[in-house]
Amino acid sequence: MLPPPLIPEIEGPGTRPYWSVMIPTYNPRADYLEETLNSVLQQDPGPEQMQIEVVDDCSNDNTASEVTRRLGAGRVTFHAESQNRGLANNWNRCIERARGHWVHILHQDDIVLPGFYDLLRKGVECSEAGAIFCRHAIVYSNGHWDRISELHRESAGLLDDWHAKITAQQLIQCPAIAVRRRVYEQLGGFLPNLHYVVDWEMWQRIASQFPVCFEPSILACYRLHGSSATSRLKLDAADVRDVRQMIELTATYHTPARGRALARKARLWFAQIAVYNARDLLVTVGFVPAWRMIFEALRLSHNRHVVRMIFSFLALWFRIIGSRLRCWMKSKLRTSVPSEASK
Repeated sequence: MLPPPLIPEIEGPGTRPYWSVMIPTYNPRADYLEETLNSVLQQDPGPEQMQIEVVDDCSNDNTASEVTRRLGAGRVTFHAESQNRGLANNWNRCIERARGHWVHILHQDDIVLPGFYDLLRKGVECSEAGAIFCRHAIVYSNGHWDRISELHRESAGLLDDWHAKITAQQLIQCPAIAVRRRVYEQLGGFLPNLHYVVDWEMWQRIASQFPVCFEPSILACYRLHGSSATSRLKLDAADVRDVRQMIELTATYHTPARGRALARKARLWFAQIAVYNARDLLVTVGFVPAWRMIFEALRLSHNRHVVRMIFSFLALWFRIIGSRLRCWMKSKLRTSVPSEASK
């Protein structure tokens, strides 16, 4: 795997804002991007304290620029790439353009809740943390909450043995975390050859070198919807293949024995997620993408829990086939048996 892209240091004198809120976009929905920008602007401490910028990855239309101009009113800057560079490279462009001491990459369809920037700043002012994250809510496309993330400690502060925990499971979503810019400068940017887990790899890389701080308040929302990049990757199980590649890499961030043990846990954790996603695909999309997901889940782990889940998947598959077969037979009978009226 290629080394991480270099992130250059900021050169030249002058004061820098505390925050850089960088919003990468590509073909955004106008209403989602409006919510994203409004959630930041409602907490805006002013340009001396916060840089707010939309970085567009050569979208097919002008939605990103139009929404930025209309809502930003000169407060939010806009940068457009001349060609599409892909998800990780656009995130890296966000970091390169960030001038603040702390960088918050906020996706075009996610939001921050009131108090996000104040509480996260308070949480790191007395520590040397390389990153800080808060609890987040998983929300549906209409904004209704589905579930909230785990509570790792009761009060704000540094986390113990966080590197092991974040290696075994993906516990952070992008809208909930901010990272010191100098951490990116030291460790490099996001890996362009990863797609689904480009963020998970980065959080592990940071935890391997820097302490990480946690804020227990729920201050961000990560949105689930069918047109997201995450949803598209599931259709051909590209997400699971990406995870397998990432686990092989991040196991090397630990000693060999510890890396192998944590890799087994990570493979088991995501294999179970893959089978759960396969059930959802079976019902909502069809057999082919569901079976792709099952195949990739088995490549991740043969643990008995995964096998048991696959048997449950097979039972659902047979029920669906049986139901469709009965419907087909009833349809044939209706068309082959003449009605009383036609005799």
